[in-house]
Amino acid sequence: MRRPNSRDVEWIMRGMATAITGLDLPIIEKIAEAQQDDAFQVLIATLLSARTQDATTATASERLFARAPTPDRMAALSIREITRLIYPVSFYRTKAKHVKETCRRLLDDFAGQVPGTMEELLTLPGVGRKTANLVLILGFKSLRNICVDTHVHRISNRLGWVRTGVPEETEQALYERVAAQWWPYLNLYLVTWGQNVCRPTHPRCGDCAVQARCPRVGVTTVGKSRGT
Repeated sequence: MRRPNSRDVEWIMRGMATAITGLDLPIIEKIAEAQQDDAFQVLIATLLSARTQDATTATASERLFARAPTPDRMAALSIREITRLIYPVSFYRTKAKHVKETCRRLLDDFAGQVPGTMEELLTLPGVGRKTANLVLILGFKSLRNICVDTHVHRISNRLGWVRTGVPEETEQALYERVAAQWWPYLNLYLVTWGQNVCRPTHPRCGDCAVQARCPRVGVTTVGKSRGT
C-alpha cells in the first residue's frame, strides 16, 4: 500500500485540530486535564473505559477516585467495594479485580508509581497496548506513542492512510505512514471526530471539515448533517 501524502495528512490533522474546538473531548482526556495528568488516575480510568460509554466512565471514575485517589488507598479496598463503586461500567466484576491487582502490583513492584515504559505497563492486569500508549501519552507526555482505539482504527482506514484489520495492526502501520509530529495527537483528534462526526455507521460526511481529502473508504451510507 502506498504511503499517504504527507501534505494531505498535515492538512487533515490541522483541519481536525480546528474542527474539534468546542466539541466534547474523550473522557480520559478530560480526566487527565482535571487531575493534572496524574498517570495513576489516567491508568485506572482507561481500564474502566474499555467498551463503556464516556458518561458512565466519568461517574464511575469520580466515585472511585473520591474514595481512593492513590494506589495504596485503592489497594486497601475490597474487590466488592471496588465493584460497587465502578458499577455499571461494562465487565465491572472483571475490571474490579484488575484494578485491585494493578494497585497491588504498583505497590509491590514499582514503589507505588505507574511505570513509564510500554514493557512494564503491559505486565499489569488488564493493560493492553491501547491503555499503555494512552498512559504514556497523557501521563508521561510521550511524543513517541500512538494510541489506537476503534475510532482511530476506523478513521485511519476510511482516510486511506492504512489498510488494516485490527487496531494493533493500525498502530504499527501508522508509525510507518504518519509523520512523528502527529503521533501524540492522533487519538485526541480522531476519537473526538469519531464520536461526533465520523461515526461507525452513517457518518455525517456533510459536516466533515476534512471531507475534501477523504476518500471515504468503506463508507456505503452517509448520515444526515446536523443542519438538515
